[in-house]
Amino acid sequence: MRLTLIPGLGNAALRKLLREFGAPERVLAARRAALQRLVAADIAAQIAAGGNADDTQRALEWLADGANAIVTLADADYPQLLLQTADPPPLLYVKGRRELLNRPALAVVGSRNATPQGLANAEAFAHALSDAGITIVSGLALGIDAAAHRGGLAGKASSLAVVGTGLDVVYPARNRALAHQLATNGALVSEFALSTPALGANFPRRNRVISGLSRGCLVVEAALRSGSLITARLANEQGREVFALPGSIHSPLAKGCHALIKQGAKLVDSAGDILEELNLAAAPSAVHEAPELDPGVTRLLAQLGFEPTDLDTLCARCDMSTDVVSALLLKLELQGLIAALPGGQYQRVR
Repeated sequence: MRLTLIPGLGNAALRKLLREFGAPERVLAARRAALQRLVAADIAAQIAAGGNADDTQRALEWLADGANAIVTLADADYPQLLLQTADPPPLLYVKGRRELLNRPALAVVGSRNATPQGLANAEAFAHALSDAGITIVSGLALGIDAAAHRGGLAGKASSLAVVGTGLDVVYPARNRALAHQLATNGALVSEFALSTPALGANFPRRNRVISGLSRGCLVVEAALRSGSLITARLANEQGREVFALPGSIHSPLAKGCHALIKQGAKLVDSAGDILEELNLAAAPSAVHEAPELDPGVTRLLAQLGFEPTDLDTLCARCDMSTDVVSALLLKLELQGLIAALPGGQYQRVR
């Protein structure tokens, strides 16, 4: 822990020091001249001085809470899949259920500005996969990440969030309640020291940990320049399976998924497709009775479909007045069958 708190000492250099000297305490006890053969003079001086005592004390006080832990490369419960990657963090801060680090896991990622359909898909897939024994890994971002965590927490195998800040910082703040739920029933993981703020450069770095902990990566919605595609690329480089949900050819948030499919990602339209690919048995599905719908509602649903549609178009398709269609839309929204979108549009979600 003291070594990881040395400013400027990166993962690769720290692993090199550990290989050379054999153990962290030997690195800290080494002479500056010996250290300077492997790292810059200023970093060697900081190591020889023992690092920042205040940062070390703060971390030790954090560890006094029984829910908190650190896991190092030397620990038996360090995530074995992550250990096999090219750049495993020398140390992980963990809050919550440490045993989830070595459970079968799947990364579920996607857009922060997801559609209602995308959010529903992410949560439903994550719930089904969690019930089948797969821990859901994501990044605690708004949108698809948060929906995936909710679905994973609702299932049997829970969920794990890899964050780009210190574990005493919740980002984004809107996910504070979700972070507390993960800390209690799942886990929060970070390679970054306590008090590390939300720095832009840290989020692409944490993506390799999200994919590294997982047997595969599912992308639910993503634009062509989405950060989710970085996670998918890293998963592919790490030898993981990459899955993508197809979407409308008109939706910008489907473009990234379609690009992945063109590049060889596996198109999936059910959790069973993923379980089959990972050679895992599906859990028995609960049977949900569809709500009884009157003929007018059934007609409106058939005309609405799964594409965003405005009120005037629906009135024309159904040959109904604005008042009647608005009332039916409200009924469908309350039943969770459709979602209202910005710009006065509606979309079927179930």
